Amino acid sequence: MRIELSTGTAAELIRVEGAERGLVLIPDLMGLRPLFDDHVARLAADHRWTVCAPQVFVGREELTAEERLAAVCELNDEEVLADVLAAADATGCETVVLTGFCMGGMYTMKAAATGRFRRAAAFYGMIRLPEHWRGPGQGEPLELLAAGDPCPLLAIIGTEDPFTPPDDVAALEAAGAVTVVYEGADHGFVHDPDRPAHRAEDAAHAWARVIEFLSQ
Repeated sequence: MRIELSTGTAAELIRVEGAERGLVLIPDLMGLRPLFDDHVARLAADHRWTVCAPQVFVGREELTAEERLAAVCELNDEEVLADVLAAADATGCETVVLTGFCMGGMYTMKAAATGRFRRAAAFYGMIRLPEHWRGPGQGEPLELLAAGDPCPLLAIIGTEDPFTPPDDVAALEAAGAVTVVYEGADHGFVHDPDRPAHRAEDAAHAWARVIEFLSQ
C-alpha cells in the first residue's frame, strides 16, 4: 500500500505481522511503479520481511527517463538519505537491511555508511558519480563509505556495465565490499524482465545471492 513517510515522501509498504527484519528497497531512476510494487510484495511474501520502497525524484514524477538522467545532478544526498532512513523507520523493525537498483544501488552504497542498516546489497550501483551527475548535493559513494562506518556491503556487477568499470570495482572491493561479478552482463540485467539486458539465469542467481547475504 502507498504510505507517506515522516519526510512527506510517498513509499510502498508491505507490513508482515511478526516480521523480525525490515527491508528498504530503493528503486531505479524511474522510481515507484508497478514493477517495484511487485518486487515489494514478492519479497515480503517470500521472506516474511516488512518491505518499504521510497519514491525517488519526489515531486517530479512526470519527468521522462532522459530528463531524469539530466537531473540527477540536482538531487541532494541529505534529502534522499533522509527518505531512505524514514523508510527504515516505517518498517517498524529494529533490524533493517537495504537493497537498491541502478541509481538506487548507488544510494544503497551511500546509505550503507549511515549506521542504520544491518547489511546492504547494491545491484549495479554507480561506484563513482558519472561526470554529468556531479552536483553540489551529490557526494561520491566511495568517499561516503570511507568517511562513515559502513555495514557489510555486497555489490552485484556485470562486466559489460559502463557504470561499473573494473577500476571502480577494484576500488569498491578495497573499501571492504564483497562483489559478485557476472561475465557478459550489462547494466540492469536483474530487476526488469522487459529490459533487453535482462539475463534470467544470472538474475535468479543474483537474487539468491543477495537474499542469502541480507538474511545473515
